[in-house]
Amino acid sequence: MSGTSLDGVDAVLAEIGPADQIRLIRSHYLPYTDSLRAQLLALHAPQPDEIHLAAVAANELARLYAEAVMALLDGVAPNSVRAIGCHGQTLRHRPADGYTLQIGNAALLAELTGITVVADFRSRDIAAGGQGAPLVPAFHAQALRQPGIHRVIANIGGIANITDLPVDGPVRGWDTGPGNMLLDAWIKRHRGTHYDRDGAWATSGAVHPGLLAALANHPYLKLPPPKSAGREQFNLDWLGATLNSLDQTITPADVQATLLEFTALSLADAINRECGDAQELYVCGGGAHNGALMQRIGAFLPNLRVATTAALSIDPDWVEALAFSWLARQTLHCAPGNLPAATGARGKRILGAIYPA
Repeated sequence: MSGTSLDGVDAVLAEIGPADQIRLIRSHYLPYTDSLRAQLLALHAPQPDEIHLAAVAANELARLYAEAVMALLDGVAPNSVRAIGCHGQTLRHRPADGYTLQIGNAALLAELTGITVVADFRSRDIAAGGQGAPLVPAFHAQALRQPGIHRVIANIGGIANITDLPVDGPVRGWDTGPGNMLLDAWIKRHRGTHYDRDGAWATSGAVHPGLLAALANHPYLKLPPPKSAGREQFNLDWLGATLNSLDQTITPADVQATLLEFTALSLADAINRECGDAQELYVCGGGAHNGALMQRIGAFLPNLRVATTAALSIDPDWVEALAFSWLARQTLHCAPGNLPAATGARGKRILGAIYPA
């Protein structure tokens, strides 16, 4: 898995049993170089010769994915692995225009590793009228649902999304708004680091009420689910325009504090509005390590037990990669991988394209 945070590659080796029991055997993280991160970030906006640049970046990603796979296996024979489930790196996500684009050259990855690759998981759901996201709710329902308990699972990567696991009724899921994306971009601009460790810089500032109200007025937040979001909706250009509209000087630290509050508030508002009598919230993804963010989420949801998925014996760093290993298995078994209640598709669909070894 490589997500909207643009930080690197999360790789897991997983064993899935006949009853869909999933066991994490080992994991590996391989960070992006600053050069690759900059290339990928630039490709999120139109630029000259972008088709060539995207193809070159896709090849570089495939080589990085292969490196991650080989480091992960470390003595495990490649021919003992049934398949690689490779999400790829999202460059554009525009379901309203009928497409989503994740790059990574799955054919080259199969060639480099000698392992069958399953990729392009989102396109079929969009073809069926869905958002192509979120796809992880089907895995959450399989691995994390508990009879008799209304749980919510939140994945806080670049974008934050939730899965609603009610005691009765359909499993739903949607993107609630920004996760780490704006926080990471703002601290990179002002302090040159890739992320705000434990929310330390944010806690050095103060929430600005006017900015928070303006951010919370984003039209995406008012849309009913199913819905999905990305850099198209939440980016530094939008943040800059919002700051300019206030005609006030706000310190960078106060902006960071407000962005953290906005992430927590948009997530909590979605749960309060849509998830009824939820009892528990379990967080995974990079945001689970941000103590300040977790504290604010808990403060906005005082009636819920708030913890990371570590409390459910799944390391929060690896939940999403595990989900795509499970989705790859669904593809190989010709079984559906989407949940129409989460994506808005016309029905369940078999997702992904297979590149045999």
